[in-house]
Amino acid sequence: MWNKISFLQKYLVYNIPVCMVLGIVYGYYNSPSYLKSVIMPLTFLMVYPMMVNLQIKKVFSRGGTKVLLVTQFINFAIIPFVAFGIGKIFFPDKPLIALGLLLAALLPTSGMTISWTGFAKGNINAAIKMTVIGLIIGSLATPLYAKWLMGTVVEIPLLNVFKQIVLIVFLPMIAGYGTQRFIIWKYGEAKYHKDIKKKFPPISTIGVLGIVFVAMALKSKTIISQPTLLLDALIPLLILYSLNFVLSTIIGKLFFSREDGIALVYGTVMRNLSIALAIAMTVFGKQGSDIALIIALAYIIQVQSAAWYVKFTGRIFGNAPEEKARDIMEVGIFALHDNASLHDAIKLLDEEHIHSIIVLSKDNKPLGMLTAEVIVNLLAEQVSLESTLDKVNLMPVINLSCDTPISTIMKEMKRSHEYKVVVTDDKGNPTGVLTEMDIVHSYKEKL
Repeated sequence: MWNKISFLQKYLVYNIPVCMVLGIVYGYYNSPSYLKSVIMPLTFLMVYPMMVNLQIKKVFSRGGTKVLLVTQFINFAIIPFVAFGIGKIFFPDKPLIALGLLLAALLPTSGMTISWTGFAKGNINAAIKMTVIGLIIGSLATPLYAKWLMGTVVEIPLLNVFKQIVLIVFLPMIAGYGTQRFIIWKYGEAKYHKDIKKKFPPISTIGVLGIVFVAMALKSKTIISQPTLLLDALIPLLILYSLNFVLSTIIGKLFFSREDGIALVYGTVMRNLSIALAIAMTVFGKQGSDIALIIALAYIIQVQSAAWYVKFTGRIFGNAPEEKARDIMEVGIFALHDNASLHDAIKLLDEEHIHSIIVLSKDNKPLGMLTAEVIVNLLAEQVSLESTLDKVNLMPVINLSCDTPISTIMKEMKRSHEYKVVVTDDKGNPTGVLTEMDIVHSYKEKL
């Protein structure tokens, strides 16, 4: 089942148009009014899962203040007014579509900001901060901007917008963060990053596709009677995204390092279209489908343009520096303290389908590695399952800083014939692991 759901996310750029067409066809031949009752459940399905993986803690880490401030200046002092101007030019007599364009421009950054920054070898920590801070500022500022810029031509129920934003942004954010902390407490950080974390974005995609379907179904008869409506909406979107890419690229290249410049581009161009869709469909009632039309189309342009920009990043910003451990490691470790028993170790290996675990001291420093091979040898020697791990001869473990270059790690692996490295932070605490397969996978991605 998860493979099918992941397919929806992987090919979102194709699935969005498919759902749009299906919604238009369905709405034309059926009465779609009853679909309004599923808008709120679909909104929750769209927003809550993406909040689970939001890394709020990273906002309080040091560094990146300059690029963060410039990013927010572009997001809230430039792009909304560019979108408003484009809307005035292209939709002088269609204020609802113009409002949809403005909503898309007012909600910067999404989870894909972080993903695409990573693909392009940019500053991921800066991208995380941009995502969280941009989401909060955008959610609070959107009602005010909408009232200020569009309030004379479209009725903006300011209080209702704020209430809906609390329901569709801040409550899911609190619930999502609580869910994340519970999962990590219950299953551990390694299990969360290895297996659980990746399940949430595809669930969010189901909500996105559902909302797009409903929006198109409600708008179907208008679209079919005016077949050029979709094309008319695509052109201003292309202009908006093109101007955004050009502006952000110039600023990023002139004033920032390669990594910060890439983060700035994706932190200003990628929009949180899911939240924009949610606001359109929950706040504006019958008019919501008109507003949602252009937001749904923005998904197609956003995903495609972000993917193509990655291909040209090297030419624009120069080649990426050598990767470090932090860039490709698996976050979190499967570990037990040295007072755990051999029975505990066997149980952990079996439940997580892994071949080795790290044994930690009381102060969480890596003492060594316990592998399945070592356990088999101990069982053959009839060692008691209640024996504690501090009595077991462990395999040596390589501890390297997260800033260690991959070339150095490969040389150390070859020298020691150990192919699993514990990656530590600046204080020597283990934060993740890196294996030979992580390195192989990293090189495969470059081919």
